[in-house]
Amino acid sequence: MSVSREDFSIAFRSALLKRGGAQKFSVLSLIFLALIIFFLDVYGTKFTKPVRGFINDVVYRVTFLASTPTRFFPQAGKDIASYLNVREENERLKVELEKYKSLELNVEFLTEENQNLQKILETEYFNKNLSNIILAKVLVDKNSPFLKSIIINKGSKEGIIKGMPVTQNKYLVGRIVETNYLSSRVLLLNDLNSRIPVTFDEKSTQAILTGGGTRKPTLSYLPEDYEFEDDITVFASGKDGIFSAGTPIGKTIYTGEVELFVDPNQLSFVTVNLIKPSKEIF
Repeated sequence: MSVSREDFSIAFRSALLKRGGAQKFSVLSLIFLALIIFFLDVYGTKFTKPVRGFINDVVYRVTFLASTPTRFFPQAGKDIASYLNVREENERLKVELEKYKSLELNVEFLTEENQNLQKILETEYFNKNLSNIILAKVLVDKNSPFLKSIIINKGSKEGIIKGMPVTQNKYLVGRIVETNYLSSRVLLLNDLNSRIPVTFDEKSTQAILTGGGTRKPTLSYLPEDYEFEDDITVFASGKDGIFSAGTPIGKTIYTGEVELFVDPNQLSFVTVNLIKPSKEIF
């Protein structure tokens, strides 16, 4: 009799785990079967034992099926939670990896910038003219198809005025055309508005270095029938009262262009010559 009561209790609790119309029918069915088992256990004979055994088997199987979700879904829930945790950790690691990549790129950039700065500081030109020049960092590269200029982080606060020549190492790159208190704009040699009197070759041929917005400015106002040769150094003539005579600029190409010593598209640091121009710049 105790077995039958236990069967009844188990079946009843299992059935209550379900909801809905079909589940209510299952509850009533199990209650009915449990009552039959109870009466068979009390009043049964040897002929009723097979029937009671059959009903017990049914109850056991229903109880097992009813309890299966409670045994299966906890593990499934754990698996799903584990999957979500792994996915969340994977996303976090991706974010961390991107941070490290960004830091690595920053270190690479700073290393290259430091190397460029070190090259300038170690030049003989810089050390000889230390009292007359200011080292400046390029803040903005204001390039367009024809207008080529840069913004540097030094201005009138450091004594910079309009017209002062700008170099990198000892090579000419342009001149100051606008000053602010903490910044200045530099017109580069390849700007469309750049015109510089220059001299070159053994005959000290005079010409005007004219910017055209391209990488290589051209030589204009040359003697008639002048034949260009490659690899002739071009210097500022100093006739404009702005640039010091003898400042190197680049080398000639047979096409009449000049290959600049300093690539205007690769400027990170420049030096400003603090000598006041002898000619007023408009």
